Amino acid sequence: MILSFGSTGSDDVWTWAPAVAAMVAYLLALLPQGAAPRLPNVGLAVGWLLHALALVVDIAGVGAPGVGARFGFAPALSATVWMVVGVHQVESRLLPLPGVRRLLAVSALVVVAMAALFPGEMRPSAGSAWLPLHWLLGIVSYGLFGAAVAHALMLDAAERRLRMKTVPGHGPLGLPLLRLERLTFRFVDAGFAVLSAALLVGMVASLGTPGLWRWDHKTVFSLLGWATLAGLITGRHLQGWRGRRATRWLYAGALLLVLAYVGSRFVIEVLLQRGG
Repeated sequence: MILSFGSTGSDDVWTWAPAVAAMVAYLLALLPQGAAPRLPNVGLAVGWLLHALALVVDIAGVGAPGVGARFGFAPALSATVWMVVGVHQVESRLLPLPGVRRLLAVSALVVVAMAALFPGEMRPSAGSAWLPLHWLLGIVSYGLFGAAVAHALMLDAAERRLRMKTVPGHGPLGLPLLRLERLTFRFVDAGFAVLSAALLVGMVASLGTPGLWRWDHKTVFSLLGWATLAGLITGRHLQGWRGRRATRWLYAGALLLVLAYVGSRFVIEVLLQRGG
């Protein structure tokens, strides 16, 4: 995202109560399915719902002094992982994915704790009526690209096993490789469309608010990420890019987007310990 909040620390009960509840539920999702087959799946579903509550409480600034919204690098990561877990919840209705479930539960547990420790800086005014939409679209695009990267990792793993002749023609989801590839790049296409909308809305917001648009590292990395992903989509449609070449472009574009907001906010909030 181009335009962003700052950060501040908080450990009030409003932030920690839903976060701790979500982490406990995600811990249940890590249990083996032998003794209680349904408990891990229930734990992940309940954790996902409590995770959503924790995000709402955090971003709304419930219990914090003042009125407004707050955001930062940790809530951005938390919202991204929350969306990826949601995608998994839908896919797991069709196919059992115990290994993926545990990986996502660990990731979600970590980001929920991070968001409680670093909830972001309270802002009483967004500065532009377009900014909330810009932030929302940015987070949605992060989640879609997060899902794309997760599927791309599975696609690369499946192709490695295929070359070793251990899993002929199928990915770790039990899906044919071509179907897994199509699913991966559908997430890319959707994420790119939402990211483009987020950038456009950010530009519109800056027109009515002088000084809102700045050629800083967030802007540069955001546009570089957008250009990299545009190159990936163009290469797939015009040159037929597939396999490792396509996934490497995806990883590069996603990394640039992470550096654009999450990376820069981490430096400001944690390493430099200042807002702004």
